[in-house]
Amino acid sequence: MSTPSQVIERIRKEMGSRLAIVGHHYQADEIIQHADITGDSLELSRKVAELEAEYIVFCGVYFMAESAAILRRENQKVFLPDTTATCAMAEMATADNVDKTLEMLSAGGRRIIPLTYVNSTAAVKTVVGRWGGTVCTSANAQTMMRWAMDQGDAILFLPDRHLGWNTGDVLGIPESERFILDRGLIDGDPKLFVDAQAASKAKLILWPGFCPIHEEFVLREVERIRKEEPEAKIIVHPECPPEVTSAADANGSTSFIIKYVEEAAPGTKIYVATETNLVHRLAKRYRNVKVIEPLQISYCEDMGKITEANLAALLEHIEEAEPVDVTEEVREHSKVALETMLNVCA
Repeated sequence: MSTPSQVIERIRKEMGSRLAIVGHHYQADEIIQHADITGDSLELSRKVAELEAEYIVFCGVYFMAESAAILRRENQKVFLPDTTATCAMAEMATADNVDKTLEMLSAGGRRIIPLTYVNSTAAVKTVVGRWGGTVCTSANAQTMMRWAMDQGDAILFLPDRHLGWNTGDVLGIPESERFILDRGLIDGDPKLFVDAQAASKAKLILWPGFCPIHEEFVLREVERIRKEEPEAKIIVHPECPPEVTSAADANGSTSFIIKYVEEAAPGTKIYVATETNLVHRLAKRYRNVKVIEPLQISYCEDMGKITEANLAALLEHIEEAEPVDVTEEVREHSKVALETMLNVCA
């Protein structure tokens, strides 16, 4: 009887160029070994838009497959091995709440430009596109925030307050000109509350969401390493809380982290604050050359829902499988938002 790995490789050979398997850096090694393309959200957004394959299997979480479905051509289909693999951060912002919030913030006549992290639903990207906004990733957040600042009077950055705050730090936006919206927006509060008056002087208005994986990294671990291993380097993802990010030696996207580790001198010890699958992969890649360790163990359960078993099962029945797709209305506005990002960062 064939193993899931053997099934996957057999079908890859049979389908050839008709199939492309795309894997996010946070996937486990058992999935990455089968991927034709790996990358972070920006890399995959660019590459998926250029793929010729008829069948695109996205090994990541649902919002990533949605983004691929928005950018796909008419003859392409996008699949996710487990459609319950969602993103907790993306679910912290609903399209209805974002739309109503923009209405309240704009009521005084200010032009509010929404800038959504790619870790958001297609429905939210649609709202953002309708309001003249765009999308960013952790790799291009600075570029896209500058772009958004040039378009209006203020930015509504969503859904990750940490990435928004950390990007504001890099761009030198004074803290007095930032405002974090009420947490009730993500806690299921039945009454939408937006203090538009309190936000009226802010140039950077932040949705109160966060990534549960990166939220786990705490300052005391950084301080412990500084005390016990002063020669060690610490690099973190900008979804981490600002006090962790500001205490690190560097911060950046998953691709930035990979490059930082690659370019570090032999013998360097580096602690990395991001999803642990990537950290362990880097540790394996540079063993006997550099020491790479997680700042803390933090796995994404939703990324972990993609397994060899369900990838093999999908590929065996891909002709009958239900693709991930969006309505034409959603595609129209969300595609504008995504393509603005791709054009600005071309």
